[in-house]
Amino acid sequence: MEPFVQKDQSFFLIDEWTNKYPDLVAGFTTKHGGLSKAPYESLNFGFHVGDDGNTVVQNRSILSKKLGFPLNQWVGAEQIHQTKIQKIAKDSCGRGAFLYEDSFGQTDGFYTSENGIFLSLVFADCVPLYFFAPKQRLIGIAHAGWKGTAAGIGVEMINHFRQEGINPEEILAAIGPSICGKCYIVDERVISLLQNKLVGVEEKPYNLIKENQYQLSLPLANKLMLKAAGVKEENIINTNLCTSCQNELFFSHRKDKGQTGRMISFIGWKEA
Repeated sequence: MEPFVQKDQSFFLIDEWTNKYPDLVAGFTTKHGGLSKAPYESLNFGFHVGDDGNTVVQNRSILSKKLGFPLNQWVGAEQIHQTKIQKIAKDSCGRGAFLYEDSFGQTDGFYTSENGIFLSLVFADCVPLYFFAPKQRLIGIAHAGWKGTAAGIGVEMINHFRQEGINPEEILAAIGPSICGKCYIVDERVISLLQNKLVGVEEKPYNLIKENQYQLSLPLANKLMLKAAGVKEENIINTNLCTSCQNELFFSHRKDKGQTGRMISFIGWKEA
């Protein structure tokens, strides 16, 4: 069953988590229901893509009202396809919500256990990873493109949870909408970097289709790494939504040839 359930033209929620914990919001947006003009039409959340900044803030305000999560409680990141992960406290609320320039620099993941913090990252084909330790109420998100995946950002988040005293077997993980293995073709250079992280893993997330050309499933690569890091397979939920196949719903950097907007992944505990 598809874990990401569309609630509105503008967003999906992870039903399994949000139904059980009504004060939790966790999901992924579509490209519909905003005010941006082509090629960012219409619900673009990316400040850095060339869209009008005021319009991006208006788009964010639209979603914040729908989710009941004020924009001054959001945090955002610069995102450079690496593995830096930032623990977020209440005094960081608002950073990256209204301006790209005050977002968390060189950061590709967030985590927190505090209420009233809306963790957000932008996407247009890369893999959104969600992390949740229900007992400790620790939540996190990470941005995993091929570089972040090869560098092990998912495992890095597991390490941060470990440092908070959480056993990986307690962690729930979700893999959100991204480009699928059929749509994503890479060369030997990318595969060789991934192989370094998959030593001892029998299942492979790639398939050779012709010389120096591979179909690569980044969602599967991340799942295999999370399992190797100690997350139970039954605790990992995986979407069937592809940002490229379902370009009518999502922005796709690859399908849209680089000129496109950005969706966001989000997770946060609402204040009582």
